[in-house]
Amino acid sequence: MKLRESGMPDEVFWETLLDVKLILDRLGIDDTLRDVVELGCGYGTFTLPVARRIGGTLTTLDIEPDMAARTTRRARDAGLSNVVCMVADVGADGFGVAPESQDGCLLFNILHCEEPVRLLAEGARTVRPGGSVFVIHWRFDATTPRGPSMAIRPKPENILEWAEQMGLLTNSSGVLDLPPWHYGIRFTRT
Repeated sequence: MKLRESGMPDEVFWETLLDVKLILDRLGIDDTLRDVVELGCGYGTFTLPVARRIGGTLTTLDIEPDMAARTTRRARDAGLSNVVCMVADVGADGFGVAPESQDGCLLFNILHCEEPVRLLAEGARTVRPGGSVFVIHWRFDATTPRGPSMAIRPKPENILEWAEQMGLLTNSSGVLDLPPWHYGIRFTRT
């Protein structure tokens, strides 16, 4: 499932758009989590910092072989042995982990896809009851320097509604401000 408008900008520019430490702190991503799955590793911007924080394995997937290779190299160069990076089409192949096997699932800047409810539900199914699905997305603001077009960019209330429709997740954080350009939500798997 290649996402519409999912092209990545230059790595150096990309990493200026995110305050990764603030985002992970506000979402509560820490060593209370063991195994975590991430959809869309990109350059490894979140992969490496999350892998350093958790107590288990971070399994990360990307449909783009170049992105998976870049993240693998970065993890190896950083001495991280708890990162498993795979090239995968989640739409066709799933998340590559057993159902209810993860403490967390990262869905970062990805719910502008054609089937966001399906993707959110599949992510939720990877998480054991009591585990968390972490979502961030670009603010619904045309002045953001990146992000999908406003026509397909989800508002926080859209994501909250999708989670409610599924019946698998409860909002455990409220909508979090993640400056400079994002918002986030931490859901708990029921």
